[in-house]
Amino acid sequence: MSEFYLTALQLSLCLGPMALGIFISMKVFNIPDITTDGSYTLGAVVTAILLPLKWPVLLVLPLCMLAGALAGVCTGLIHTKLKIDALLAGILVMTGLYSINLILLGRSNVPLINTADLFSSFTLFSHLLTNQLVIALVLIVLLILLLNYILKTDFGIAMRATGNNPIMTKSLGINNDFIKIIGLAMANALTGLSGFLVSQYQSFTDTNMGIGIVITGLGSVLISDALRIWMKINSIGVQIILVLVGSLIFQLVLAITLALGIDPNFLKLVTALFVLLIVALPRVSQQLKRQ
Repeated sequence: MSEFYLTALQLSLCLGPMALGIFISMKVFNIPDITTDGSYTLGAVVTAILLPLKWPVLLVLPLCMLAGALAGVCTGLIHTKLKIDALLAGILVMTGLYSINLILLGRSNVPLINTADLFSSFTLFSHLLTNQLVIALVLIVLLILLLNYILKTDFGIAMRATGNNPIMTKSLGINNDFIKIIGLAMANALTGLSGFLVSQYQSFTDTNMGIGIVITGLGSVLISDALRIWMKINSIGVQIILVLVGSLIFQLVLAITLALGIDPNFLKLVTALFVLLIVALPRVSQQLKRQ
């Protein structure tokens, strides 16, 4: 049973970068970016193409992030240059990516069993799950440090200011469109990284694996936002950590759901209802206080 919950922890770490990507798009820029569903699968597809060709895993990793970043750039350009609503721009790119992913992969599903990957390339512990956990944790810690540094630089502050008050940043001479494009590229690069990790963790890539994955990331971000408000936290570094805590809580809820014997076919429904509950509770509690 302990390994069952350790598996949930491992999956939360693999999906952590995607949750951080949604945090950047939704909480930093206030942009509901649906590109996530496509760029997540794109990262997994690039992994499934290159790893069987014996490409070094440390070279495949940045290429997956680059592929995701290009998807984010496409969404950013459609939104900023064509003046199309960000939600619609994301849906258009996500829809296009479904066909692109299928063309690149050549078939709907590719197994990665007996393929050298990130987790098998670095053997720190003999126990497989422990080894996977430590490698994923090291990668996530490095990612937290890097993202915390970027968001505290002048450019990162400009990103946060653009999302908070674009009129003010424009009056200060900041190119809001450029900042948004870079921000969406960053967000989807992180999503591509999650696709890279999850495809290796589950040992296969499927062109449908990204369907609805944005709900998982959104749930993680909403949980982290609730924790931030409850704990009265403003530090951007702590907010980044809370997003990963939210990802863990979300996966544990799903793990407990399966442990209770609920049919796995209802898992997506449980996911949607759980996210709805997170969104609805603060609003209901506010209404009750007013009464």
